[in-house]
Amino acid sequence: MSADSTDLSLDSQGARWEVLKKDTERKPHQAVGSVHAADPEHALLMARTVFARRPAAVSMWVAPASRIHTFTLQELEDLPADEPADPSAEPRAYLVVVKTSNKRSMTFGDLMGEVEGRTVRQALDAALQSLEGQPVLALWLVEKDSVVRSDPELADPWF
Repeated sequence: MSADSTDLSLDSQGARWEVLKKDTERKPHQAVGSVHAADPEHALLMARTVFARRPAAVSMWVAPASRIHTFTLQELEDLPADEPADPSAEPRAYLVVVKTSNKRSMTFGDLMGEVEGRTVRQALDAALQSLEGQPVLALWLVEKDSVVRSDPELADPWF
């Protein structure tokens, strides 16, 4: 038996995808949990099945967990100095998802905006600067180009 065949997370369940759901047009997308799926379309279907039966949703996004950079409060407090960025590197866009409270909730955190950086650390610094004064218990930087979105035109029949 090869090492690859013993990895149940890939063989039997598929990759882990984090799910962001928007309940109404006035609310932000919220990180609500994760699903395992073989590909993006399967991840969206699994997300809909698990997270959008009740209550309904107007939008659902999924992103591979491997493309999400996570930071706990402790990690944010103990950040090392940033390494220099390659000046020829193109800035990348990241979605910022933040947990601001320990209140019991069905969500991890809210989508708070978007930042850019040539490195993850530059993006993190930009995110923290944009959140100045707000409590941050945990933070995700989701690589924007990895996000797969539900089709807005199919929201009514889909959700």
